[in-house]
Amino acid sequence: MDIGNKIKQLRQKAQLTQEELGSALGISAQSISKWETGITMPDISLLPLLSGELGVTIDELFDLTTDQKLKRLEKRLDVEEEFSSGVFYEYESFLKNLLDEATDKRKILSLLAHLYHHRMESDSKKVSKYAREAIMISPEIKECQWLLQKAEGACCWDWNISNHTDVIDFYKEVIENDNITPKTPLPYYEVMDNLISDHRTSEAREYLDKYKTLPAHKPFLIPVYEAYIAMAEYDVHTADEIMSSALKEFSDHSGFLFESAQYHARKCEYEKAIEFYEASWSADQDNKPRYTDALDGLATIYTILGEKAKAIETYDRMIACIRDEWGYKEEDAAVTEVERKKRKLLR
Repeated sequence: MDIGNKIKQLRQKAQLTQEELGSALGISAQSISKWETGITMPDISLLPLLSGELGVTIDELFDLTTDQKLKRLEKRLDVEEEFSSGVFYEYESFLKNLLDEATDKRKILSLLAHLYHHRMESDSKKVSKYAREAIMISPEIKECQWLLQKAEGACCWDWNISNHTDVIDFYKEVIENDNITPKTPLPYYEVMDNLISDHRTSEAREYLDKYKTLPAHKPFLIPVYEAYIAMAEYDVHTADEIMSSALKEFSDHSGFLFESAQYHARKCEYEKAIEFYEASWSADQDNKPRYTDALDGLATIYTILGEKAKAIETYDRMIACIRDEWGYKEEDAAVTEVERKKRKLLR
């Protein structure tokens, strides 16, 4: 059914005249008539109000199939910074209703997780805003600091809170129950990252040895993990030697160059980190669209060093990549988030 006939049918079901619907939307009855006869289409800005007046969701208004609704949700999660409560609960109900009947249950669970994470991200920005304002007014009152830690991932000094035991145990269980052939390396990264972060290096070595046997392992990551294990054991000299030796083999590998940048950034060796981030970015020149992680790292380092002009220039490079290589628009969340970071530096 086309959108015009759908509007007419729903308007009549709601026992509304064209005049009444037009008045509710702030437009003329003639505009409603043009929609229903297919002469014009409703402006996109009116769709939330129109669907509300007709008692349906926007997706129902357009008679979208389940697959079309899922694709639309994926797109909206990608480009919109925040959903209204109505939109959130509409998608939450839609996805939960699909759980029992969906052939691809993993996809529905993943979308539910992304939906909640999307709301968590938008709410975290609000937590951060108000917690920062409260702390600025009364820095002597320890009330909002833990909220800022949760919202922004700030350092938590208490080991009993900051350790990663639960997530480590979860990924160990994932590995034990992995029936995929060949075995996937993804949970190995998670368990090794968290073990190293907690300085549980003997266990990290065990999982690195297992990782080396996986057909899908990435050879350039082996020396990287060996170096980080050495770092977690406070043996910086050995870690440096491992990375230096591996560079001879992987000097043109964008992934290793990026990991080298990360390694030096963690050691606050910022000039070396800048060199490797730029090398990684250049090495990916022919692999477009490129991820902007290297540029994000550069911008952060320049911000730390107080070189605001270079940080702003780097954020402009990020925006150009997101827009030109990925096709995002100026109003999309991926662009506006970088613009927000840039504006912060312009204060």
